[in-house]
Amino acid sequence: MARKKKELPLLEKITITDVAAEGKALAKVNDLVVFVPYVVPGDVVDLQVKRKKNHYAEAVAVKFHEWSPMRAQPFCQHFGVCGGCKWQCLAYDDQLRYKQKQVFDNLTRIGKVELPEFRPIMGSEKTRFYRNKLEYTFSNKRWLTEEEVKQEVTYDQMNAVGFHIPGAFDKVLAIEKCWLQDDVSNRIRNAIRDYAYEHGYAFFNLRTQEGLLRNMMVRTSSTGELMVLLQCKVTDEEDRAKMKRLLQYVGDTFPEITSLLYVENDKCNDTIGDLPVEVFKGNDHIFEEMEGLRFKVGPKSFYQTNSEQAYNLYKVAREFAGLSGSELVYDLYTGTGTIANFVSRQARQVIGIEYVPEAIEDAKVNSALNGIGNTLFYAGDMKDILTQEFINEHGRPDVIITDPPRAGMHTDVINVLLFAEPKRIVYVSCNPATQARDLQLLDGKYRVTAVQPVDMFPHTHHVENVVLLERR
Repeated sequence: MARKKKELPLLEKITITDVAAEGKALAKVNDLVVFVPYVVPGDVVDLQVKRKKNHYAEAVAVKFHEWSPMRAQPFCQHFGVCGGCKWQCLAYDDQLRYKQKQVFDNLTRIGKVELPEFRPIMGSEKTRFYRNKLEYTFSNKRWLTEEEVKQEVTYDQMNAVGFHIPGAFDKVLAIEKCWLQDDVSNRIRNAIRDYAYEHGYAFFNLRTQEGLLRNMMVRTSSTGELMVLLQCKVTDEEDRAKMKRLLQYVGDTFPEITSLLYVENDKCNDTIGDLPVEVFKGNDHIFEEMEGLRFKVGPKSFYQTNSEQAYNLYKVAREFAGLSGSELVYDLYTGTGTIANFVSRQARQVIGIEYVPEAIEDAKVNSALNGIGNTLFYAGDMKDILTQEFINEHGRPDVIITDPPRAGMHTDVINVLLFAEPKRIVYVSCNPATQARDLQLLDGKYRVTAVQPVDMFPHTHHVENVVLLERR
């Protein structure tokens, strides 16, 4: 006999009190902490519990009794379904306030180190159309919204191009208009979609790994250049001909595209790091510009996705580095060498280290492109490259700038930092929680003297943070 499913409670007239991780908010009901999406502190709501453990639960708001004064009207038609931009319902000033609090809470509760007064968070001047890169997925399994399901309509067209639904790897929400990237991105995506519908192109099936159209990437830049990369699964010459007819249509319809590229991918995932990228029209790259420096950005290059805020972030890192022109600087996790090249004019020499070989080649190109002769770049795993022997060979750095991935720095890397003993460490982080953990490990030799949060991603819970550490 099947076990009867336990009925989960409805919690009535609950006041939302704070924000929580992953863009959710929270409420407390007696000893129970309840996490709720798409609500803001001050909302009074009825909550339907969806999942319950001993001391916490996950719930959704099913009725609003009072609206919070912090509440903003979401501007995107896909809000609440897409899974992105979860804070659109929270006024931007309040988003910044909670991001500042998030940084403070992480550094105090996890780091447990002595901290100076934090600088006010730097908000993004653009809160819409601020990204320079988006990727869209083609799927023959369109996600149906609750309203569409209730209509009980049989749909002739179940293809979609858009974003993956959280928790459903094979379902894609059809996007009509996204507010993250310049509207040209919407026009290109919708034009490709309509052409594919009209000419009977097969959208990819993520379960069976069949179908021609897989993925597309759009990159815009501060120089006005535009890159489009189409990713297809090509099984025969007819597929290849269909792909090229589509590319010709895109190139003819959007003459502003300066780099039109394609990848033939028959793997089980959409990563292209190990695949050749072919040029259909234009260049194999676009350029970004910052303070007169030009940065070459290819289809596989990493570049901060909010160009204007990246400039503000790098200015903070350069200010914290306190360079006078005589310093040896190590730039760890250098990527395509953006920070390294950005600070090079104020340093004697900058040495950049990065795991991805292609990124290091881009970094060298960017130095040459800008006539910069005082940079050196090395590719390899950070903990393998940055060793005591490396430091003995290249010299002890006066300043280390580190911008690690979300997981933070490996303990081996931290130990080498402690061995190197630079005067200053500038720690740029996209995850204040792992940054706080690393600050604690550095605390014996370094004290935190400045903290500057930076908002790179409006309407999300993500926040960057720059910390200056000075040798005790």
